[in-house]
Amino acid sequence: MSPPSAPVRSRRRRLSFGIAALVVLADQISKIWAARVLPGAGSQPLLPGLLDLHYTTNTGAAFSLFSGSSRALGVVSLVVALGVAVWIQRSSSRDLSLGRALALGCLLGGAIGNGIDRWRLGAVIDFLALVPVNFPVFNIADVAINLAVVGFAIDLLRSQPRSDG
Repeated sequence: MSPPSAPVRSRRRRLSFGIAALVVLADQISKIWAARVLPGAGSQPLLPGLLDLHYTTNTGAAFSLFSGSSRALGVVSLVVALGVAVWIQRSSSRDLSLGRALALGCLLGGAIGNGIDRWRLGAVIDFLALVPVNFPVFNIADVAINLAVVGFAIDLLRSQPRSDG
């Protein structure tokens, strides 16, 4: 398969940055809503038996790792966002597949979304809770970051040469 042309690469860059912008917008709007409506309300079913709304804040990272390190994690979010933006901008035609462009956009948007909370509030707002399993409460930026990981994995598997043995 031949590498994408310059116009295709340009469209994929715009796609990455557009996905990132949509993730940040959805994440921040949902967190503003959650902060206004959910505190003190306990858990409320969103998808009964699957997903509840449950407001909490997290000064750490995933699974509350590094709890109380919000400023340091804010710096990490900033560095990750800048690194991903540079990665998108400098990617060659060969390196910016559609899957990778989507994954980079999700990663950039998720890093910015949670980074905004860390810098603005000193903690990340989480409000989505899986009911059937004991899993940490999360948010839309977290979902986007996890989608990015899945996207990178799929892109990696698709780019592996096939063995006929």
